[in-house]
Amino acid sequence: MNVVSVNSGHPLRYHGDQAAAGARLDFAVNVVSPSPPEWLQRVLIDEIPRLGSYPPAELQRRAVAAVAAGVGVDKHDVLLLNGAAEGFSLLSRLQPRSAVVLHPGFTEPQACLEDAGVTVGEVIMSAPYTLDTVAVDEAADMVVIGNPTNPTGVLHPVDQLSALARPGRFLVVDEAFLDVTGGESMASLVGRLPGLIVLRSLTKTWSIAGLRCGFLIADPQTVDRLAAFRPHWPLGTLQLAAMIAVMDRGGEFLPGISADIAAQRADMVASLGAAGFHVHPSRAPYLLVNPPGDAEGLRLGLAARGIAVRRCDTFPGLDSRFWRLAVRPPEQVDALLEAVEELTRVKDVRRE
Repeated sequence: MNVVSVNSGHPLRYHGDQAAAGARLDFAVNVVSPSPPEWLQRVLIDEIPRLGSYPPAELQRRAVAAVAAGVGVDKHDVLLLNGAAEGFSLLSRLQPRSAVVLHPGFTEPQACLEDAGVTVGEVIMSAPYTLDTVAVDEAADMVVIGNPTNPTGVLHPVDQLSALARPGRFLVVDEAFLDVTGGESMASLVGRLPGLIVLRSLTKTWSIAGLRCGFLIADPQTVDRLAAFRPHWPLGTLQLAAMIAVMDRGGEFLPGISADIAAQRADMVASLGAAGFHVHPSRAPYLLVNPPGDAEGLRLGLAARGIAVRRCDTFPGLDSRFWRLAVRPPEQVDALLEAVEELTRVKDVRRE
């Protein structure tokens, strides 16, 4: 596997924002749109005059209550996070001896655990990247998986995920993109399924990646262990206000967002297929694809033209023949395919 080291020094800590920096057309980052919806922007603007004060404890309590009500769990099961990624950095506080991360999947959990000195094993799911035939070492006391899994877009059934749980094991399920899939969350199983930890993100669907808003759901004892020794004021006023607003009002907009993503994804699958791409089945706001021809050469050519696609050789189990593409509107997909066609034609002319 060809990987790229970044500033952290960990070869798995490469993410789509690095490809998207400065791009005019971004297929590398899975945020729904470049800016938050107007109603959420207004909420954030209204909070600006109060930024001279530290985040009020009452605002924190309201945010916890809003998340608990929105997810349908007790407030003691909720830990607000400075982005869902912070949750991965806290996992080592549970002192796992032997963790397993299912791949191809989001690499940040493995990087965080290994940085903390935890032994991590990789379990590779082969195409079609489902759990049907996957075997996890019984000795593993922490298992991490995404649902839907990033970058494959596979939505795993709750019963198959539940089968990974064991007494004495933490089962960590990353549901960062679940809200737009129509899939079933495992949050209602917290406290009933041993060791279950569910992570959620608000940054993708609501286009607030710059605010870092996430949370996790776990039994109160686990929440207390993860929260211990965090800095005071772990989340700022704008983050808390955004979380309250999304949990209170987001439900009325989410069906429309989900329907738009599903329609754009269907159009995108058809267009890519007609252009010679192999498109793997996905329920997520992104697609795992194999472009025709020299995938790596095309990726570099697109980057030179200001078009970012997510390389996949940094995901265990994949290589440079794969890209991950964020679901985008038809006009953006057309621009991508026109650039691919031009690059391919130029390459063919040079061969002649």
